[in-house]
Amino acid sequence: MSPWVPVAVGAAAALLPWGWGPGRHVVTLVHEAGHALVAVLTGRRLNGVRLHRDTSGLTTSVGRPRGPGMVATAAAGYLSPTALGLGMLATAALGSTAWALWIALAVVTGMLVFIRNWFGLLVVGLAALVVGYLVWRTDEGVQQLAVVALASFLLVGGPRTTVELWSSRRRSRSATSDADVLARLTHLPATLWNAVFVVVTTTALLPAWHLLRGLDGLG
Repeated sequence: MSPWVPVAVGAAAALLPWGWGPGRHVVTLVHEAGHALVAVLTGRRLNGVRLHRDTSGLTTSVGRPRGPGMVATAAAGYLSPTALGLGMLATAALGSTAWALWIALAVVTGMLVFIRNWFGLLVVGLAALVVGYLVWRTDEGVQQLAVVALASFLLVGGPRTTVELWSSRRRSRSATSDADVLARLTHLPATLWNAVFVVVTTTALLPAWHLLRGLDGLG
């Protein structure tokens, strides 16, 4: 089957209410996983991750309050859905669709260790069950459709969350978003950081398009 069918399904799920309602929790999971992974990679001690019913999340870590590690940790969240989506498409384009699902499974199972609330455990547990089922109970054709659909959902959902951030920052003065944290760390305006998130996640759609064309050729 052409990859453009699961692309349409994944993109629609990220754009329409029927998919974005529950799917937003998946994007939040990946967002917080990005914070957590970069925190560990930069030498910070990860305390835990919480996922909330309103689709917000919180990752806490201990380490230097300023510096490159903290900046990278704060910046990772909004870029992570796009990075994971591109990584899954690239892996599938290399003919290793199963490995793309193993990457997703590694993300969700790794999060199980650090989740600190019951709702978060429910979200991550369900995600692990779905991905695990795809890994062990489906054939390569179904796996490729699932990988392309999930990657497309993340690649469209990533930019959507950055635009939502723009709107929420205009409505709220709490100054607790990742962009506001980065503004305090770097003395660059939060609006600039928000714009960076929008531009990077949107620009990533171009290499994604080329990867999908390669998959179409394989089909």
